[in-house]
Amino acid sequence: MRIPTIRGLIDRRVLVNFRVDLDVLSRVCPSPFRPQAVGGFGIAGICLIRLKHIRPKRWPSFLGISSENAAHRIAVEWDIDGVTQTGVYIPRRDTSSILNAVAGGRVFPGVHHRARFMVRETDEEYHIAMDSVDGTAHVAVEGRTADGLPEHSVFASVAECSQFFEAGSLGYSPASEAAQFDGLELRAANWRVQPLAVTSVQSSFFDDQAVFPEGSVAFDNALLMRGMDHEWHHRESLCSRVLSNDTD
Repeated sequence: MRIPTIRGLIDRRVLVNFRVDLDVLSRVCPSPFRPQAVGGFGIAGICLIRLKHIRPKRWPSFLGISSENAAHRIAVEWDIDGVTQTGVYIPRRDTSSILNAVAGGRVFPGVHHRARFMVRETDEEYHIAMDSVDGTAHVAVEGRTADGLPEHSVFASVAECSQFFEAGSLGYSPASEAAQFDGLELRAANWRVQPLAVTSVQSSFFDDQAVFPEGSVAFDNALLMRGMDHEWHHRESLCSRVLSNDTD
């Protein structure tokens, strides 16, 4: 049984975004997903999010839990009944919460891995690092608030960039069952972003040259969100075998 709707506060969310060679990114995306193109590139990245007061929608906030979380994500498209859908494919989720790790993929969507987070932040500077307990995933980001995007970004403006990521609110990640993907939709009541100038970024996923050969991935931009009321809505799972058979 899945909890249909959970709510809470996004206390802080950092999106670190990369532009990636489309052919390379296509090999990372399982069926039925394909990379969404922006300016001739695919867009992928890391989400570092601190959640507070997370609980079923009708519960009071004091019963909610808090956690630090990380997700590697890829902007994707897929087709259902001939209609193109857009969102994100999330190959891996990590969390500081034991509850999230135990319940993920069972009570609520998406398998979660346990991780340790090291965070130092002020209103202007952010230092966030994550190491998974299983030793397979590492992320470290340092940056400070800024007024605009980097000059080399594929997005022409902060507004365009913000709109792109707000539209990608539906995410799919591997379920506990093979060849199945759990769906989760983010609905933010007060969506707003601020550019973040990144001075250092590490990712065991994007730094793996066996997956992303040298020159195939480059930093594009980063966004900061704070103090957003939100809800997470469970969406119907996708099965790659079923969709593949339907399109044969």
